[in-house]
Amino acid sequence: MNWITNYVRPRINSMLGRREVPENLWIKCPETGEMVFHKDLEENKWVIPASGYHMKMPAKARLLDLFDDGKYEALPQPKVAQDPLKFRDSKKYTDRLKDSRTKTEQEDTILAGVGTVEGLKLVAVVHEFNFMGGSLGIAAGEAIVKAFERALAEKCPLVMFPASGGARMQEGILSLMQMPRTTVMLDMLKEAGLPYIVVLTNPTTGGVTASYAMLGDLHIAEPGAEICFAGKRVIEQTIREKLPEGFQTSEYLLDHGMIDMVVKRHDIPSLLARVLKIMLKRPANTDIAPENPPALVEKPAA
Repeated sequence: MNWITNYVRPRINSMLGRREVPENLWIKCPETGEMVFHKDLEENKWVIPASGYHMKMPAKARLLDLFDDGKYEALPQPKVAQDPLKFRDSKKYTDRLKDSRTKTEQEDTILAGVGTVEGLKLVAVVHEFNFMGGSLGIAAGEAIVKAFERALAEKCPLVMFPASGGARMQEGILSLMQMPRTTVMLDMLKEAGLPYIVVLTNPTTGGVTASYAMLGDLHIAEPGAEICFAGKRVIEQTIREKLPEGFQTSEYLLDHGMIDMVVKRHDIPSLLARVLKIMLKRPANTDIAPENPPALVEKPAA
């Protein structure tokens, strides 16, 4: 415990009537260094206005932005074993879970909800990266399985928004087991003739990429998202070669045929609605002009 920071400074501030100023009022753009007021960033869906850089978007905000009027039914968080391996490194796994729950106000990394997008019912599943890097563990796997079951029961599509560092090492093989479990549910959804769309966000890596994140009927990605299995530094150290500029970004993967399109965050809800209505053979909204589709990010010139 830092005695001066945690005890002396608050006592002095209280005596002098000073107010503590939050440290995150201004956010720095990773590309340009521009400082953006946090309220302006939130209003612009966590996209830097000048540079267009897509910051990480909280899972709750993602669901509110996706569904019509921000209204949806939140799916319950399944109860699972909290620390099956009694794992401890520099800190107890149970303590890490408590810290993440306090920070994010979530039980685990997955948030799922049922609602409508331009009148079309769907189930959306979102990773919260601030919860232990959006890592895939037993609770996350169970929440994804329940979301697929709800989509099957409702006979509606499922849209996945991964943002993850991969499998959760504190749960070992039990974490890796969630990869085949979620893949089986995905196959059941496809056998039922229901669409499964993946919107890849920054970052999507590891075991998540190796399973349900790359098995969609359609793969959309946000601009500049890192999408890979192993990180660039690990690959370079293994093969002892320098990788191309922009390697593993969504634009690079689009250019090399790994994903279908790169779409700006503001246009994702309307694009999902249009694509899903085509896949389900539903009539398009009359107020959406076909000559004015959502803007896509331009594919790099060869």
